[in-house]
Amino acid sequence: MRILWVKVGGLWPLNAGGRLRSFHIIAQLARRHRVTLLTTHGPRDDPEGLAARLSNCEHVISVPCAIPKRTSPWFALALLRSWLSPLPVDLWKCRVPALAQEVSRRIAAGNVDVCVVDFLAATPNAALDGPVPAVLFAHNVEHMIWKRLSRVEPRIWRRALLELEWRKMRRYEARACARARLTVAVSEADRTMLAAHAPKARVRAIPTGVDTSYFTPNGSHEAPGSVVLPGSMDWWPNEDSVVYFVEAILPRIRSEMPEVSLTVVGRNPSARVLQLAATAGVRVTGTVDDVRPYVAEASVGVVPLRVGGGTRIKIFELLAMGKAVVSTTVGAEGLPLISGTHFLRVDDPADFAAAIVALLRDPARRRALGSAGRRLVEERYSWSQVTREFEALCEEEVRRHAC
Repeated sequence: MRILWVKVGGLWPLNAGGRLRSFHIIAQLARRHRVTLLTTHGPRDDPEGLAARLSNCEHVISVPCAIPKRTSPWFALALLRSWLSPLPVDLWKCRVPALAQEVSRRIAAGNVDVCVVDFLAATPNAALDGPVPAVLFAHNVEHMIWKRLSRVEPRIWRRALLELEWRKMRRYEARACARARLTVAVSEADRTMLAAHAPKARVRAIPTGVDTSYFTPNGSHEAPGSVVLPGSMDWWPNEDSVVYFVEAILPRIRSEMPEVSLTVVGRNPSARVLQLAATAGVRVTGTVDDVRPYVAEASVGVVPLRVGGGTRIKIFELLAMGKAVVSTTVGAEGLPLISGTHFLRVDDPADFAAAIVALLRDPARRRALGSAGRRLVEERYSWSQVTREFEALCEEEVRRHAC
């Protein structure tokens, strides 16, 4: 197949779940197909490094684009302008004219069999109902992220804005799914939700994967009483999860086990996270080259998300390293995990704390959960297996289009 892959927001370095998923699938596809990647890069990204690491791709083209962060004045301006558009602000700010022109040019040239539009954020730059079949790769049910944000936002004025945005996002997301020839979700739960909101859309699902050769138990000694919370800290749901854990769960743990330590591993922690961590005696690493040493030294991994969408690759990474994991329902949403066998699912803060304390006091139970999780991801969720499923869906669309 001749695959045109369109992604806003870059792919390198691999410091976010969406980048990891897309990068590994592209790398696998490029071994068997002619793949052209069109993407963007910000001032801190490394487009040359990306091209070198995807050397099997026929072309890797990245155009500069500084997408405004939600704390910047440019984001406020984007929000105001988006109100005059059918696009939600999160998509309005991802319009990249140079990228859209390159997508149109390559499709018009007639050497594209299928166009993969990666994330809903890429849709303003690619025609979903154009002359070649478009596959919308939906890593999340985007409107649910905004809806959940509105539910946990304590400030009335901000909650009202989020309420408007998630409804706008839901309308746009449903239209996008209906216009694409196929929408690929990353879990059956997401597939069901997207299909319900866009009943005329064709929606299929693939599982989430993990690099099981990179994330593997290394035999390192666990630090007693150590807990690790991984995730990109410039994604608001992860920031909320840290605040929630430190304020509502960690004090309960330390009332039973005062010596317990927490390490937050992830890029670009906000001032709010840093200040809260300093007050609570929590280690915050910021950006690291390799998360594995921090995971390896921990006794328990936690994913206390209250907001989110799609599936959390971080849980699979923790399991691949043989770690016992405690997660909320949202944190483990869409993953084929059995609570009590592969991890522990807990939502109440007091019960969450009690589950961690029990695991910290029971090494055998930690080992049993970690071993079961490792076996699961090793046997069924390597990136090569996930890519085969994605590849088959794309090939099916190409055949359907040819008929």
